[in-house]
Amino acid sequence: MTHDDARQRIREFLAPQLAGQPLADSDDFFALGYVNSLFAMQLAQFLERDLGLALRPEDMDFDNFRTVDGLVRLVTAKTVV
Repeated sequence: MTHDDARQRIREFLAPQLAGQPLADSDDFFALGYVNSLFAMQLAQFLERDLGLALRPEDMDFDNFRTVDGLVRLVTAKTVV
């Protein structure tokens, strides 16, 4: 999966949470209050179910999950052959 493909899929998944508010790829959407801790579980499920990732304990660093940039890094690192 390319960076652009990952970014688009992640932004599509996040869009309902943002309610039209702007979000830079480096913005921490947890700190900005757009999502809560329950969303973290939905996000992990999205990554595994929709993007086919097999998340491992070492992937569960908060920096991988709180920004679009972090998610794109995680997805592309896990999908490179």
